[in-house]
Amino acid sequence: MGRKRPPPSNRGNQSAEGELRIIGGDWRSRKLRFPDAGGVRPTPARTRETLFNWLSFHLAGSHCLDLFAGSGALGLEALSRGAASATFVEHHPELAQALRQNLQALQCASATVSCQGVESYLATAPQAFDVVFMDPPFRQDWLARLYPLLNQHPWLKPGSWVYVEHESELSPPAPPANWHLHRQKRAGQVCYNLFRVDPPAD
Repeated sequence: MGRKRPPPSNRGNQSAEGELRIIGGDWRSRKLRFPDAGGVRPTPARTRETLFNWLSFHLAGSHCLDLFAGSGALGLEALSRGAASATFVEHHPELAQALRQNLQALQCASATVSCQGVESYLATAPQAFDVVFMDPPFRQDWLARLYPLLNQHPWLKPGSWVYVEHESELSPPAPPANWHLHRQKRAGQVCYNLFRVDPPAD
């Protein structure tokens, strides 16, 4: 994902000029460009490597949703590693257009880009996903709003996975009761989490 959070900080080895390198799979080492718009910083390569090691047995044939897509780092990495499809949700028109162009350059026909806000997207008719990536802007209380939107509507299949990033210095809201923390790690200012989703309780 591309994070949009003030103020920008040094996020590792990713360029502030808008370059993204895919680190694994069919598109390994491909470099893509994206606009330096909205303070976007792709999830660092080391974090992505950890995340996709966690998901290594669950990506093949999966349908993925990349919320707050930005550069598209997470959804593109998932597609490169065998996901069947990905939907990118990004409200910034320049970033959404760059995502479409990068997907075209990769000759990828199994992805769609939705240029709208995340809450607006989650108000549309839901479809069930196997993997959801959620890396919202920090310090805007997004998780408290998005957890119920994702869980109260059938966006998540039973047994699906939800990846969440949040600032490490603040306590995030509790996830839904049927989300079970599978893995967690901290890196500098960021805490990243992978949840496994059980069917909602009746």
